[in-house]
Amino acid sequence: MTTDWIALLRLAHAEFADRIAAVTDWDAPTPDTDWTTRDLVAHVIDDQQWVPLLLAGKTTSEAKLAVAPLGDDLALEWHRHAASALDAWQQADLDREVHLSYDTVTASDYLAEQVGDVTIHSWDLARATGTSEELDDALVDAVWGVFEPQAEGLAASGLFAPIVPVPDNAPLRVRLLALTGRDAS
Repeated sequence: MTTDWIALLRLAHAEFADRIAAVTDWDAPTPDTDWTTRDLVAHVIDDQQWVPLLLAGKTTSEAKLAVAPLGDDLALEWHRHAASALDAWQQADLDREVHLSYDTVTASDYLAEQVGDVTIHSWDLARATGTSEELDDALVDAVWGVFEPQAEGLAASGLFAPIVPVPDNAPLRVRLLALTGRDAS
């Protein structure tokens, strides 16, 4: 069975939007000790801004010059840029190459990465806002299928905190988060 990554992106976007709606303190800490809630949300929005540009063939240097600063209303910015990114994904040739900062990958690989990023950051935002930390099982399964085979590379990338040790029989959500340096216990 083929994974419908665009449907999963819609679901990840909805989960992130639900968490944004729960934000009451934009300066609250997040599981990433370097980021406030505002920083976390701005990071995910920035990623969405890049999607249409990168899918159109721009390099990261070109895209960086084309991205506008975010306004103060991050909830509004999220909805605007998430919708634009989703539209770009729906129009995209998923076999084309996309130039990312660290490599050139297929658009389908970039899409899976985006689903993973938004999913993991949905949990971060849930933890920051004190809301439900559950993640949709379909998202967890799909992202695990992408991240787990890359565990060593993810750990070595420096993008995540060290892997958190958890029992092999821990729920998949807990194992996924642990793989990305998050303690979901």
